[in-house]
Amino acid sequence: MNLKKKPGLDLSGSFISLLWRWRGSLYKLCYKELICFLVPFGIVSVIYRQALNSEQKSLFEQVVRYCDRYLNMIPLSFILGFYVTIIATRWWQQCMALPWPDRLMLTIAMYIPGCDKESKLLRKTLMQNCNLMAVLVFRSISESVRTRLKSLEDVVNAGFMTYAEMETFKAVEADVNLYWLPGLWFSHRLREAQARGRIIDSYGAQLIMKELLEFRSKCGILWSYDWVSIPLVYTQVVTLSTYSFVIACIFGRQYTDNGSTDISIDVYFPLWTVLQILFYMGLLKVAEHMINPYGEDDEDFDLSYLLNRHSEVINLGTNILTSDRCPPMEDENLRGAPGMHTPKNLDRTSLKHRFSQTLTGL
Repeated sequence: MNLKKKPGLDLSGSFISLLWRWRGSLYKLCYKELICFLVPFGIVSVIYRQALNSEQKSLFEQVVRYCDRYLNMIPLSFILGFYVTIIATRWWQQCMALPWPDRLMLTIAMYIPGCDKESKLLRKTLMQNCNLMAVLVFRSISESVRTRLKSLEDVVNAGFMTYAEMETFKAVEADVNLYWLPGLWFSHRLREAQARGRIIDSYGAQLIMKELLEFRSKCGILWSYDWVSIPLVYTQVVTLSTYSFVIACIFGRQYTDNGSTDISIDVYFPLWTVLQILFYMGLLKVAEHMINPYGEDDEDFDLSYLLNRHSEVINLGTNILTSDRCPPMEDENLRGAPGMHTPKNLDRTSLKHRFSQTLTGL
């Protein structure tokens, strides 16, 4: 969820307004686990107060003290913090590895000029080959893209691949992922274009190949992240530690008549224990959602939108917005020309007023 795109949400003011959001929120991720904690906690508390005699209460209080001592034995904050740090770093690196064809498109527009039909077709075909590598990789790693493009026929119908390219792709028999094959077609067509003099100089061909290799490298990084995951044993350690902490809290945080605490605010409702469980469980849920950012969760990468965006940009940059559509240079439109005034003082709304407007719009 892109917070900056939410109407009425001003991130330059206060984060308090974010507490009222449900989609992708802490409450949505943890409410089931919290209910599963509160219901047994309440049942045990009622049994202790109403159903046990003095001897049974004494035995129950020993169990409470034992579980409370166990809660302090596990360094859960350290285990969770280190695990979430690894997952968040991995998540951000995958975000930065998403391939974007813009640089390659601008390089091709520079070194393969021309407004004729052949030049436009060459530029668009090269960029479509490049984008097809991303399509094939996204089909391999993303559930949402795989659901949308179940077969190569769907890829053809979506406009990412031609029928002839599909037949050529299917004719290759290999046990490896062939997402790089369109890059090979790109290289062949670029070499033919250079032999026919469609590229203005040899250095331009080198720059185009450099950008293609950068694009292919990012596709390979995404595929490698999907291939090599976080070790299962570490995920099991973190998950078992967190859930065992919650189970121990059902007994260890119970109020007892002979307890050592003088605080009575949590006699019937364990307020601070609930907050502690929310924080710990929230960190675990964050890691669970970020460990695979290619799914269909609220915060996962929208790769289907990214493919549509790349296709539209490629069509605009190689076929429509050619050099004959470039606007002329005019001195009077430059910044600082007479008649253009920049306001010196910008009106700024106070933090209190912005926060009131945000709450009103909820």
